[in-house]
Amino acid sequence: MVERILVPMDDSEHAEAALEYALDSFPDADITVLHVVGAPSMMMGEATSLALADDFEAAVEERAEAVFERARGLTADRDREIATVAGVGHPARNIIDRAGEYDTVVIGAHGADRGRATRRFLVGNVAETVSKRAPVPVVLVR
Repeated sequence: MVERILVPMDDSEHAEAALEYALDSFPDADITVLHVVGAPSMMMGEATSLALADDFEAAVEERAEAVFERARGLTADRDREIATVAGVGHPARNIIDRAGEYDTVVIGAHGADRGRATRRFLVGNVAETVSKRAPVPVVLVR
């Protein structure tokens, strides 16, 4: 029986579809939405601005809140509550590291960075990595 589900979310339609799938397919499960913000580096524009923030944790939560609000909007019609957690770092690694705390991961087949060359593939890089390395079952949603 699936009691705890991790749903990684970003700004993509596939991520929303994954949350909707989890809500509809597992009506009695506890669902946690995870949004991962990239770690600060010189090569990543969005994450670099986080490094300059006075309160790094508050800046991460602020970035994640827009995704969490969209997730809460999807749950409102279903009279469901979700837990939310923000992570920092590489999305696939962050998801895999947390996956063992859950019974399954429900993830969108492509994330917000789909486009360019990834349009040619059936599964995005993060989803593929999670499906291969997660210690629990992974459901890919398109």
